[in-house]
Amino acid sequence: MAAQFGRRLRRGATTTAVAAVAVAALAASQGPGAVLASAGADTGGDQPAAGSTPSDDPAASGNSPYYTDLPPLVSPNKPGTSTNLPIIGSAQSGIPASVLAAYKKAERSLAGTDAACRLPWQLLAAIGKVESGQARGGRVDANGTTFSPILGPVLNGQGFAMIKDTDNGVYDGDSTHDRAVGPMQFIPSTWATWGQDGNGDGRKDPNNIYDAALAAGHYLCAGSRDLAVAADLDRAVLSYNHSNEYLRTVRSWFDYYRRGTHEVPDGSGVVPPPLDGGTDPSPNPGTSPSPPPSQKPDPRPSKPSKPGGGSTSPEPSPEPTPAQTLDAVENAGTGKLTATAGDAFAERIKVRAKNTLGGPLAKVSVTFTISGDTDARFEGGKTSVTLATGADGTVTAPVLQAGEKTGRFTVRAIATGRSLPAVPYTATVTARQADAIARTDGKALTAAPGAEFADTVAVKATYRGAVASGVAVTATMITDGGTPVENDKGPYFKDAGGNPVRSLTDLKTGADGTLRLPKIYADDTAGTYRLRLTTEGGATVVIELDVEAPAA
Repeated sequence: MAAQFGRRLRRGATTTAVAAVAVAALAASQGPGAVLASAGADTGGDQPAAGSTPSDDPAASGNSPYYTDLPPLVSPNKPGTSTNLPIIGSAQSGIPASVLAAYKKAERSLAGTDAACRLPWQLLAAIGKVESGQARGGRVDANGTTFSPILGPVLNGQGFAMIKDTDNGVYDGDSTHDRAVGPMQFIPSTWATWGQDGNGDGRKDPNNIYDAALAAGHYLCAGSRDLAVAADLDRAVLSYNHSNEYLRTVRSWFDYYRRGTHEVPDGSGVVPPPLDGGTDPSPNPGTSPSPPPSQKPDPRPSKPSKPGGGSTSPEPSPEPTPAQTLDAVENAGTGKLTATAGDAFAERIKVRAKNTLGGPLAKVSVTFTISGDTDARFEGGKTSVTLATGADGTVTAPVLQAGEKTGRFTVRAIATGRSLPAVPYTATVTARQADAIARTDGKALTAAPGAEFADTVAVKATYRGAVASGVAVTATMITDGGTPVENDKGPYFKDAGGNPVRSLTDLKTGADGTLRLPKIYADDTAGTYRLRLTTEGGATVVIELDVEAPAA
């Protein structure tokens, strides 16, 4: 039966003496244990070892709470024997199949990319046990993603570290402060640097055990660490969480797993109680595993007594009901998303979260993300925003603002941290338009054969009576007749090389809606010619150009 010590630990309120006695008992009953390079003058449970990461570094997990349960006092196997044990034995030594596979895959990957680090998968298992109870007992889907996000407490400085939001709530659903995320409990800013795609699905998801395990491996191997050296291993663990209590607990599980472990089915691992302020994911769908007698909540108080007397004891978390379980996120009736360049979209994206009964589900974190070749943005210039559904299960994205780039792009809405299909929305930005265009003056435009026109052509475009800025205009010298085409003689423009051209397409009105054309030249053929200007939107004006010899 496992020796249970200190069910929960809050930073700054550790039970150093109890944990030290527990580690001593563990070492005495299991033979030689791990030697801590930081052992020696220990003045407190939260002082890092010499040479560890500086204490002002927030660490991978943000120094958030961790589980302090120690391994059983009976080793799962004798030292020196195989670690590939059959699926039997102590529940505490069993690691869920996908979780164990992720740790071993990460070890193989690091062996190929950083062999000098000598990362043992048992170290990842020890950290995974302390950080999340092996992904809450292996509650992961076939791809290794937790059924619901594993979130640590809000790091708002009230009992925990103070870390202001670094990801706009994309990973942790909190746009004010950060929270540790996933089975390896990375804070978002650390994940942004160290995140990995461990299962090859093209994503870096901190809630996926394969991604998280590989990221943890890279983080532990940072610099020139050799984890076969005790001092380097200690520094690596302390960089994850600045606490000697944490180091001792991880070291105990590391030694325990090195002596032997076995695989258990996903979802059937030992499920630790929720940490203060954390979020428990929903159970593996279709299962309702009952913890073995030795893993039922400890009847002894695990929290300090409440003011005024009395104490609280941990209670098992109730299993979510169908009405509390997220089943899908769907389009909630969003209309056609079309806007003119520079304008706001009149329609706003709206989604609905449904439970397994088909009813609305409130307080579901939804992330809206703009993707594609576009300069469209949400209000405030953001490309991604995270919001929570209301009592009716719906949430509406902020106003979408079109940029100057025309064409289609996509906005995806996804339940934050969930392995559910995204809801895609196609949006279209059309070019600015004008419904009228006219000359700004009425001067006659004349030139002698072979000369240039003295006056330039200036026009102004409007749309519904208002100035139409940034509107595309095409200028073409055309022939007479019922079906005009581009003329091959008469007045012309010049290109950058000085060559005659009779059609210009890269023209746009200015901020005041006006456009002044380049100089126009006459060839040697006298006559009256026509210049047609056409705007995006269909507005047209035809201007006469006269080429005539001067009077004798």
